[in-house]
Amino acid sequence: MSDEVRIGIVGAGANTVSRHIPGLKAISGVQLISVCNRTEESSSRVAAQSGIRTIYRNWKELVQAPDTNAIVIGTWPYMHERVTLAALEAGKHVLCEARMAGNAAEARAMLAAAQARPELVAQVVPSPYTLRVDAMIQRLMADGYLGDILAVEIRVGGVFLDAGAPLHWRHDFDLSGLNVMGLGIWYEALMRWVGEATRVMAMGKTCVRQRKDASGRMRAVRTPEHIDVIADMACGAQAHLQVSSVAGLAGAPEAFLFGSKGTLRFTQDRLYGGQRGDSSLTEIDIPAELAGTWRVEQEFIDAICGRGIITHTTFNDGVKYMEFTEAVARSMAQNRAISLPLLDVVH
Repeated sequence: MSDEVRIGIVGAGANTVSRHIPGLKAISGVQLISVCNRTEESSSRVAAQSGIRTIYRNWKELVQAPDTNAIVIGTWPYMHERVTLAALEAGKHVLCEARMAGNAAEARAMLAAAQARPELVAQVVPSPYTLRVDAMIQRLMADGYLGDILAVEIRVGGVFLDAGAPLHWRHDFDLSGLNVMGLGIWYEALMRWVGEATRVMAMGKTCVRQRKDASGRMRAVRTPEHIDVIADMACGAQAHLQVSSVAGLAGAPEAFLFGSKGTLRFTQDRLYGGQRGDSSLTEIDIPAELAGTWRVEQEFIDAICGRGIITHTTFNDGVKYMEFTEAVARSMAQNRAISLPLLDVVH
């Protein structure tokens, strides 16, 4: 156990600057020691804004330096495995930005490294969208509100295709790997409610095949901008997930859980429900003790200091959603159903 947590940051991007740094600075006994971004200029800017005293030009030097005992990884997914393995080898706790890795093999390597060092805390930044309602959905299901879970519908879209936008890191396979838009984030939320998938079939479409990168060069785009996934769930339900960057005016993201006795609908941080005999869904009040909040940074520090455990999100959970993501990619490429868990992935 440790009463002082000294943190180095590899990749202080937008989410790290807006969420993790303020969240960590607000916790007693935490010091933000160092940062390393892709450029020295970016590192200096973040350090000045956040009161961080040391910058490193090379992320390996930051990870190996004796001035920290925990590493926050805010890079794009292509770096997550290598930084995580280096940090754990150096005897340091790890908080890794989502998505966990570029593919399932990388995620499994991260999990194996964490399991080899059980004294260290290893956490993935969780899917945030459903945190407020997760515990309430779990309570209702445990109480039999839905009966048998029969079907799940998740639809995420609402924006028109931006055909002229430059290449974003999410479009770049070399940076994002097999991750597709918010697919992994929503599957992670689905796992909290009903568990994992056992088989998936998927179709996806890339509408803009080339985009300009930061240098003005045209680059091929391999990542779908519209995807439909059909999944058999271990609980017996069939799930349909549609994630889209072309579904203009489709409305806010929403999720339905359909059961033999009742229905639950989640949208815009609110939960609605109804049971057989009702004429419509009505909003469900969420008691304060069941209303979840964002507490990622606090949970990370509490686990390091022996005051709690990681609930959102463990490396084991991260491997599950990365295997789902890879199964979706394989299904699109091979035009067939893919069973889960993946049995041929080795690290």
